[in-house]
Amino acid sequence: MADLRKRVTNKKTTDVDTETENEGFNQDSDANLDLDSEDDKSLGNKIDLSNTIPSGTDKAPELLDATLSSLPPRWRNWVIRGIFTWVMIFGFALVIYAGPLALMLVVLAVQVKCFAEIINIGYAVYKIHGLPWFRSLSWYFLITSNYFFYGESLVDYFGVVDNRTEFLRALVKYHRFISFSLYIGGFVWFVLSLVKRYYMKQFSLFAWTHVALLIVVTQSYLIIRNIFQGLIWFIVPVSMIVCNDVMAYMFGFFFGRTPLIKLSPKKTWEGFIGGGFATVIFGLLISYVLCQYPFFVCPIEFNEELGRMTLDCEPSPLFRPQEYTVPASLAPVVRMITGKNTVMIIPFLLHSLSMSVFSSVIGPFGGFFASGFKRAFKIKDFGDIIPGHGGIMDRFDCQYLMATFVNVYISSFIRMDSPQKLLQQIYSLKPELQLELFTALRDSLTTRGILQLPAP
Repeated sequence: MADLRKRVTNKKTTDVDTETENEGFNQDSDANLDLDSEDDKSLGNKIDLSNTIPSGTDKAPELLDATLSSLPPRWRNWVIRGIFTWVMIFGFALVIYAGPLALMLVVLAVQVKCFAEIINIGYAVYKIHGLPWFRSLSWYFLITSNYFFYGESLVDYFGVVDNRTEFLRALVKYHRFISFSLYIGGFVWFVLSLVKRYYMKQFSLFAWTHVALLIVVTQSYLIIRNIFQGLIWFIVPVSMIVCNDVMAYMFGFFFGRTPLIKLSPKKTWEGFIGGGFATVIFGLLISYVLCQYPFFVCPIEFNEELGRMTLDCEPSPLFRPQEYTVPASLAPVVRMITGKNTVMIIPFLLHSLSMSVFSSVIGPFGGFFASGFKRAFKIKDFGDIIPGHGGIMDRFDCQYLMATFVNVYISSFIRMDSPQKLLQQIYSLKPELQLELFTALRDSLTTRGILQLPAP
């Protein structure tokens, strides 16, 4: 009897051990499922791309590097950075001189390069190079997004031209449906490309691609919209960011003592404040100069008679001096200087002041965001295409934030539909609808006494 009890006890113990082993096996299996592939095991929780993503901060052409080899590293970097800053400024001026079309093409090229730099980091993080179609899919979504956004601009500003031929008329009419169909095609393509062992990686990069599109493509679309409102709405904000970046670096280099933010250890309060004051002064000066020339202040419109884009117009009151009454507290001082309680100010200078404050106070946070992103992956720059500066994204991180602000600012405080744009929309209507609109407008103007019709 005792032997029988012993055998039963041993059996139960064996069963418990077996269940424990099975549970351990299941836990190991579940743990193994958390890793998509062998690459993930080597990746672990530590991500260091310093040896994968090239850095351009310390890079220089061989001849220049040899010439400056005797300088201390700090001053060597200062000289290289200064030289290529002026190269970029002169290049920017040359593109502006070439006209709005060249400017838009440069914006598109910058957008593509920024997208490539962000996507390359994603590839390096997830070691995805061997997966099928993902690189192709990323660029496919970029092309699709640009087709949608740039098509929207063409429809808004060149509706008359687009409706001249049957083919373009169909593209305009079904533009959003075509864009949606292209995106759905990419979505289906992505689902069909999924590989069992790489689900997590592929979905992570799918999200990475869409965030890159949101940051880069959407912002570049807003830049194009700003350009159509007049070159001044592009040149002034971009110049403010450049000025703030340069002057903050200069003040920080020579006077910086107090760290500003941990995300970017080299940034100082002295540079932040000095760059802010310099940007406000610079913004007012460049705004005053550009307001004197119709080329910079006129919106870009299509001239049907000339068959091309034009920048000829009568500058709006926004860019002409207007008389303002000063507050009572400042009236005695102004009266001592001018002899009256009013001052003549170009209204755009007041808007320029708002933009300069934003570019000085909020604009740098675009750079801080990019710094945090780079520190997360232990990289110094987004690339090495610009010696002394890094990648294209390193120089445009603040520009995209500024572009959004300017577009929202114009929509909220400035923009009014121009007669030319309204006419383009009317011309795109069917003839019977144009006639109906004409009749309704004529009757309304006659009723209000604005239009006097000749007696029958």
